Amino acid sequence: MGFTDATQFWNQRFDKQEFIFGKEPNEYLVEQSSHYLKPNSSVLCIADGEGRNGVWLAKQGMYVTGFDVSDIALAKAKQLAADNEVNIQYSLCDTDGFDWQANTYDAVVGIFIQFADPEMRARIFKQVHQALKPGGLFILQGYTPKQLEYKTGGPSLIEHLYTEEMIRELSQDFEVLDLQCYEKELSEGARHTGMSALLGMVAKKRA
Repeated sequence: MGFTDATQFWNQRFDKQEFIFGKEPNEYLVEQSSHYLKPNSSVLCIADGEGRNGVWLAKQGMYVTGFDVSDIALAKAKQLAADNEVNIQYSLCDTDGFDWQANTYDAVVGIFIQFADPEMRARIFKQVHQALKPGGLFILQGYTPKQLEYKTGGPSLIEHLYTEEMIRELSQDFEVLDLQCYEKELSEGARHTGMSALLGMVAKKRA
């Protein structure tokens, strides 16, 4: 799917009054950030959508950069940031169009970025590794194949879902600090509600 098609696809999803993934941050992100991230850290949010995660991180005192392919989502994200009196550097682009400057961020956050097919996913892991400072963290949350039974969110294509083996394979250049597959009730807006099959990972770029 090209940039224009992706923009059109996501704009149709996000073009609603309500926040389709809610306004509260992802639980795994909150839990892991409290262990690993400090105020004044520079954090990049991949495909931050309507801004729930980027805004929460900014409220914790972090310097947040984010991007998304949907201009409608970003307008909502900017409004959410303004409502919460935080400032986020947002740009409209996809993962291949973003300027992944080397050794720039203390953390990169990827929450449900499962629009990525296997080739794009491999590129994202390389781009994240490049953009992190030595010792920087990659925090990832996604769905596992069991999610296809629950149908409570996420893609319907198995090749877009995460297995532990796949994520370990992609993370060979990182030191994995946390990797867990688990099932949990999610309540993240209309699009992510109900019992869910999840994978969470925190990985560190070796210094």
